[in-house]
Amino acid sequence: MIRLLTTALLLCCFAQSQGQPSETKAAIDGILSEISVPTFPSYTTKVTRFGAKGDSISDDHLAFAKAMAACKKKGGGTIVVPAGTYTLHGPIHFVSNVRLHLDQGAKIRFGSNPADYLPMVITSWEGTMLYNYSPMIYAYQAENIAITGEGTIDGEGHLWMDWKQKEQADKQHSRDMNHASTPITERQFGEGHYLRPQLLQFFDCKNILIEGIHVEDSPFWCLHMLRCSNITMRGLSYDAHNKNNDGIDLEYSRNVLIEDIDFNNADDNIAIKAGRDHEGRANSITPSENIVARNCRFQGLHALVVGSEMAAGVRNVYVQDCQASGYLKRGIYLKTNTDRGGYIQNIHMDRVSLLEVEDCFYITSNYHNEGSGEYPSQVSDIYISNVTCQSANQSAIVIQGHPDKKIKNIQLRNIKVKEAKYGLSITDALDVTLEEIIVGKDITAPTSVH
Repeated sequence: MIRLLTTALLLCCFAQSQGQPSETKAAIDGILSEISVPTFPSYTTKVTRFGAKGDSISDDHLAFAKAMAACKKKGGGTIVVPAGTYTLHGPIHFVSNVRLHLDQGAKIRFGSNPADYLPMVITSWEGTMLYNYSPMIYAYQAENIAITGEGTIDGEGHLWMDWKQKEQADKQHSRDMNHASTPITERQFGEGHYLRPQLLQFFDCKNILIEGIHVEDSPFWCLHMLRCSNITMRGLSYDAHNKNNDGIDLEYSRNVLIEDIDFNNADDNIAIKAGRDHEGRANSITPSENIVARNCRFQGLHALVVGSEMAAGVRNVYVQDCQASGYLKRGIYLKTNTDRGGYIQNIHMDRVSLLEVEDCFYITSNYHNEGSGEYPSQVSDIYISNVTCQSANQSAIVIQGHPDKKIKNIQLRNIKVKEAKYGLSITDALDVTLEEIIVGKDITAPTSVH
């Protein structure tokens, strides 16, 4: 069944220049010109020099800390992790000008005793700043940092999964603190609370490279870039199937290149965020912006997500030449609600192929909320082209604006969904342009009357 509900639907050619290939290429080139990979001093050492055993049994946490301190004393350098399984009962805290390089066959595996991730550090949990257990790999106000190589980082996240059922009270308390503008220093979680730590979080950092490694089994989000800039993430692979195992979360971050990544996550593959509700709106000078994702393989829950925590705004996102390598619930998912405010603006996707999904493309201003509903978001300037999808067991295209702030300027071109239960549902939207949209089989010339 094909369902079409519109408030303003224009069936015409792409007339506006913003969606044209030349304009898009120039914008991407401009972003890439601002991104460069960090370089490091020549000092190189092996973590085994500091007592690391790599025997999967010994606690190698102190050896990694000593290696990091040695690099700091030298002004930076490279820490090599040789083949072996390194069990760490505590976090790795980065300092500036250091690269952690995992040789082929190297595995860093983190323990699951919460006390090992104390003292607390300042962090963000689902868009609210607070103090919590340290992420397993953490950097704060560092620059020129990298993780490279062919090894594996394992968060042993399945050992934390009983916290998922215990987190609701702490989750709600953190959101109440956000809405009440409680000073961040008073937002103390950690011991006695149940907010799971991220596998990796870089906070207020710049000049970042994460390349080549395999990521698995995080307690919560996998790789979280928080208020960071000049980020390159490439050649990664995932096997992360716990609850909330987002692959990459960008929050208040800018000038980012994501490329050649094999996602296999139980949650969002790429999630672009910018703070929750009151706190996010108060930080509107730091939107997430200028992001390029290309040549990636998607598998898991959702491929690309913007939101729902995006109150400071998300803009200038370009996704190209990506494909699904397995099932996805939603291919392209832009979500906000009337608690967020902020905006989603200037999102481009081109040359994306999907396999089986629940919904191919879903944009909504009505994601579930818990506040007063006084701050609808502005969603505008969305350009989607050259998308194929084998099967959508629900909807091909859904656009749901809000009556008080309609979605504006959506351009969809050359989208083909071979099978779908529902075709198009478009409500509370203005200036929606469709060109070459086919849901189901191609319709040929009309039959003649005999």
